[in-house]
Amino acid sequence: MSKTVPSALPTQEDYRRYDRIWQRVSRELNPYPEVRAARRCAADTPAPQPDAASDPCCMGSAAQEEPGAIRGFLCDALADAQTYRHLAECAPTPEGRRLMRRLAAEREAQVRTLRSVHFLITGETCAVTVVLPPQPRMLWCDRLRERYHAEACGGFDCARAAKATEDLCLRRIFERLSRDGYRRAELLRRLLEQAL
Repeated sequence: MSKTVPSALPTQEDYRRYDRIWQRVSRELNPYPEVRAARRCAADTPAPQPDAASDPCCMGSAAQEEPGAIRGFLCDALADAQTYRHLAECAPTPEGRRLMRRLAAEREAQVRTLRSVHFLITGETCAVTVVLPPQPRMLWCDRLRERYHAEACGGFDCARAAKATEDLCLRRIFERLSRDGYRRAELLRRLLEQAL
């Protein structure tokens, strides 16, 4: 079992604690003047903002504009997973039920991917929940048609996001999501072909 070894160097929090102690001992004393001067200088100087050219790392500054799109794709994936689980219960054939369960699992995996991407970019967890309204009664073929268009449009949106981003790693993820969306649309088209 590995243990974390604390650093021997004092941190800023250590210096804050030291200052509080020294204030109780004597307010006139100025311990650590070089640390205080450096802290004042750091507070006055704004932190440099890296640009895409100087920060070529994946999920770095080039991806800072993308969390909104990622949250949108995440909401879509959550809604689709719920829809596919619902369709698995009402599919008229065993093949349709199997496909709907498989598509639900794929979309749930994409939710995990998108949550990890959001965290890598922002350092914050993305706690998004989606509650679907009651599903209208529709014929099975109409449901498949609706899902086909949703997946094809999702594939197109991910392809457009891949072209728009300058972050190489994020572009690859969006391209993979796009391919997956078009592949799911094709599976739905084949199932529709059998149902007609």
